[in-house]
Amino acid sequence: MKVLSAEDVRSTVPMPAAIDAVRAAFLELAAGNFVLPARQSFGDGAVLVMSAYHAPSGTAVVKKIGIALDQVPAIRATVIWTGDGEQLVADGTSITTLRTGAVVGVATDLLAVPDATRLSLLGTGAQAADQVRAVLAVRRIAEVTVTGRDLHRATALAKTLAAEYPEVNFTPGTSINDSIAAAHIVCCATSSSTPLFTADALPDRVHVNAIGAFRPTMRELPRDLLATASTVMVDQVEAAMEESGEIIDAVTSGTLAQSALLELGTALTGHPEPTGRTVFKSVGVGPQDWAIAKALAER
Repeated sequence: MKVLSAEDVRSTVPMPAAIDAVRAAFLELAAGNFVLPARQSFGDGAVLVMSAYHAPSGTAVVKKIGIALDQVPAIRATVIWTGDGEQLVADGTSITTLRTGAVVGVATDLLAVPDATRLSLLGTGAQAADQVRAVLAVRRIAEVTVTGRDLHRATALAKTLAAEYPEVNFTPGTSINDSIAAAHIVCCATSSSTPLFTADALPDRVHVNAIGAFRPTMRELPRDLLATASTVMVDQVEAAMEESGEIIDAVTSGTLAQSALLELGTALTGHPEPTGRTVFKSVGVGPQDWAIAKALAER
């Protein structure tokens, strides 16, 4: 059995490789090659257990996640991957942030304008940095605004990312509306229970990713954005209708038809041509963890 630390995960699977792995996994998901048991949730989402079985290869992944939003880090997880006669146990916290960033990279590559140069990051928690790394892997971003409630945290994150990407201009701040007013891409990575902005605060052409809200009671996106977006894409409709507060609210209120939701795997096979405002909402699915664990095992 191989045991891999967070440092092992990061050094073995860089973000571009993670994006490629997650993209391939969603194509496999669209082809019907995964068995996905329902995610188990305990203690109002404080403990989650996810699993995925890839039938063609006979490989499987199981992840246990502990979530405590009042602690740092807020997410603690362990991933177990089995296949090809071996078992791998890896730090699931790093895999979770990496694969969540990677799926945003896949979605952004599909829906954002090819010449996007301005990114707005909303949130300064554990998931935030990989959102930026993923977008920078698929677009030539020149300017990034890092927005959080605490200016000191926003400044610290901006400095950390600036050290990684010295060619990019990072600006910290606390005003969401100022941050998104001229953005080409917006990444929401917060634990908000209410929408972060209204649709009229956004440019007419913008792509918005939302990955922070993972419970039915949480919401980062406003109804009016979901009602007017040309494309609302999710990782999986079933998962979104169980766990995404904004998608559940929009569908049950009649703001958005469930049939209008586009799954990422389907989009990868159809190559959508988005216009206006586009949205990608992710709650995370097992094949993402499988993809990173498989890449770890192969490398």
